[in-house]
Amino acid sequence: MQSVEAVRRFNRFYTRRIGVLRRSHLDSPFTLPEARVLYELAHADWLSATTLGAALDVDAGYLSRLLAGFRRRGLVRSEISPDDARLSRLYLTAKGRRAFAALDEGSRRAMSEMLAPLPAAHRERLVSAMRTVEAVLEPPKRSESRIRLRAHRPGDMGWVIQRHGAIYDEEYGWGVRFEALVAEIAAKFIQHFDAKRERCWIAEMDGAPVGCVFVVKQTSTVAKLRLLIVEPQARGQGLGKRLVAECVAFARRAGYKKLVLWTQSNLCAARAIYAAQGFKKIKSEPHREFGVPLTGEYWELALK
Repeated sequence: MQSVEAVRRFNRFYTRRIGVLRRSHLDSPFTLPEARVLYELAHADWLSATTLGAALDVDAGYLSRLLAGFRRRGLVRSEISPDDARLSRLYLTAKGRRAFAALDEGSRRAMSEMLAPLPAAHRERLVSAMRTVEAVLEPPKRSESRIRLRAHRPGDMGWVIQRHGAIYDEEYGWGVRFEALVAEIAAKFIQHFDAKRERCWIAEMDGAPVGCVFVVKQTSTVAKLRLLIVEPQARGQGLGKRLVAECVAFARRAGYKKLVLWTQSNLCAARAIYAAQGFKKIKSEPHREFGVPLTGEYWELALK
């Protein structure tokens, strides 16, 4: 019974500490359940109501009313799945993504303010304890379940640039000229980001980034897949395939007619993923842009 009372006491403390009992979440127009629905939809290409309900463990009737309210407010849209007419796919609209971005920034700011007064050692103890609670109460059934895809946020581009530079130098000897190219691509993505037609996915495993990929607008009808990378510890779980599939689905939904990419002939794992998704190699040419002899390849996928 002491364990039960200790857990109940902690629940009362933490719900008060993070403001769960307030009428609105983070002084926003949304309740906490509404914020959680926005979060789940923002971190998936699309979700069915059944999948969403299972993820949140909420009553189907309550979720249906909540989603109906979101549709009236222009935050969520739905469409019949092209693969199964019985299935309705739920997406955030551009307005819904803006609403989530504001919520996400508010949550990040609130957590930063809560953690800021703590010494570094105390912050590490707190985070470690939280990970322990999560792992004990809900251990992952298999390693794939530890990987989650999310949209980019402040700080991610630094990780993208650093890990591309380090991994490709360690594994292929490409050096700083390749890292400079990645930095240029990342900077342009942030400076000219079009939320309706461009996307970055960051893959996380146990809360740490382990992969990424981008879709950027090349023309009004052509999108480009860029900066696919998977950390060594996350390989062998189908993550690269999953990231590329997200790109294809997003580019098709955004109305592009073609998805293109530039890769190198020695990147065998990536080339296999592209081929499996239906990409075709259309041209190759030798170059030394990264300080070593390479053969660049241009691949494309017709979307319509």
